[in-house]
Amino acid sequence: MSHTTADIIICGAGIAGISAAYQLAAKKGVKNILLVDERAPLSLTSDKSTECYRNWWPGPGDAMVALMNRSIDILEDLARESDNVFHMNRRGYLYASADPKRIAEMRRAGEEAATLGAGPLRCHTRDDSTYVPSAAHGFESELTGSDLILDPALIRRYFPYLAENTLAVLHARRCGWLSAQTLGMYMLERARDCGVRFRSARVVGVDARNDRIETIRLSDGTTISTGTFIIAAGPLSKQVAALIGVDLPVLTELHLNVGLRDDLGVFPRDAPLLIWTDPQFIAWSEEERTAFAESEETRFLLNEFPSGVHARSEGNYFLGLWTYDTTPVEPVYPPTFDPHHPEIVLRGLTTMLPPLKVYRDKPPRPVLNGGYYCKTRENRPLIGPLPMRGAYVIDALSGFGIMAACAAGELLAAHIVGQVGNLSYAPAFMLERYQDPEYQKLLENWGASGQL
Repeated sequence: MSHTTADIIICGAGIAGISAAYQLAAKKGVKNILLVDERAPLSLTSDKSTECYRNWWPGPGDAMVALMNRSIDILEDLARESDNVFHMNRRGYLYASADPKRIAEMRRAGEEAATLGAGPLRCHTRDDSTYVPSAAHGFESELTGSDLILDPALIRRYFPYLAENTLAVLHARRCGWLSAQTLGMYMLERARDCGVRFRSARVVGVDARNDRIETIRLSDGTTISTGTFIIAAGPLSKQVAALIGVDLPVLTELHLNVGLRDDLGVFPRDAPLLIWTDPQFIAWSEEERTAFAESEETRFLLNEFPSGVHARSEGNYFLGLWTYDTTPVEPVYPPTFDPHHPEIVLRGLTTMLPPLKVYRDKPPRPVLNGGYYCKTRENRPLIGPLPMRGAYVIDALSGFGIMAACAAGELLAAHIVGQVGNLSYAPAFMLERYQDPEYQKLLENWGASGQL
C-alpha cells in the first residue's frame, strides 16, 4: 500500500470535475490537485450529451438564468482564446407548435425569460423585416432573448421544413451547441499545464478525524492524505457521498439520444435545435396498433406522448431526443435501451418535420447513445460544501452538465478559496437550502423543471 498527499482530490473526471480542476488550478492558482476516476476522462456521461447550451430557464427566481448566463460567458471566452476549437455555434432553440392554445404559453415563457435576465421578447405578428435569423456558424451575436413569430408567411420563409400546420415558433437566441468532448479536453489540458494530475482508480473509502476529511483510499491500494475532497461523480455521486455519511437528495433517470444517418439530406442542416411543444399520439398503422394492444409491454405505445421531442443536425446525421419516460432508476452499466426508442423518436419527429417520413418504412440504422441524468427533485444543481468539513459537491447537473459546467466549476472553486461573495446565485445551489422552511414550501408548488 502506497501513501501520498494532495491538497485537493476531485472524484470524477467528467465535465463537472474537469471544470472544477480547471477553475481551481488555472484561475485560482491552487496547486497539488489530483483528479481521480476509474474511467477515462469524459467517458461516463459527458460524452453522451446532446452538447447543447441555453440561458432559457424558467423560475422560480433568476438563479438558473444567472448561472447559465455566466457559464455561457465563460464558454465564449474559452472559444475566443482557443480560436473556437470546440465549434461553438449560436443557432438558438426553436420551439414550434400547431396548437393555438400554446401561443399564450409561448408569449408568457418569453416574458418570464425576459424578467429573469435571458433578454427581451420580440413579437412578429406580420411578415416584416425585423426578424433576424441566426447564423449557421460562429457564436458572436448581439441578439439575446427570444423572437415569437405568429405570422404564417414569416414562419414559412425562415422555417419551410416545419409542418404546414405550425402556428407559432419561439426562437430563443442565446442558445446553441458545441463539441463537448473537445471543450472538456481543452479545459483538462489547461488544468494539466497548471499541475493537475490524473489517476485512474476508484474511490473506495474516506477517512475523517474530528468530522474533517483526512484521507482518501483508492481501489489500487493507495491512501492519499488531503484536506479537501470534491464529489463530482455524476450519476455515482450518491454512492460516493455515502462514504462520508451524506445522503444526497438526488435521483437518476436514463436518457437516450438517437443518431440517424441522413443520406437523403432531408434534415435541415443549418436549422436551430428544433423542439415540438405539443403532446402527440404516434401515427401507427392499424396493424401496428392491434399488435401493440395485445401486449402489456407495448401497450404504452398507444398512449399520448408528452411534448418536447427535439432534434438537431450533426454532420451527415441528425440527433433526435424525446424524454417520454422519466421514471427514476438505479444506474446500471452498461445501460439497457428500450428497443422501440429509435422508432418512437423518429415517428415523433415526423410530426414536426414531415420530410423525415421518407425514413419511416426503412429507417437508417440508429446509433443509440445515452446515460443517466443525476438530478434533484426540482432539477437544480448541488454546488458547494457538504456537512463534513473539507468535503464539497458539484453534482445534480441533470441534462445540463455541458452548458452549466463552466459556471458550476467557477462557483465551486469560489467556495473552496472563500470568494463566493459576489456570486449572488450561490445560495440557490447549496445543499443547505433544504434546511430552509421557506424553500420547503416553495418545493411543494414547484413548476416546470426546465428539462427538455
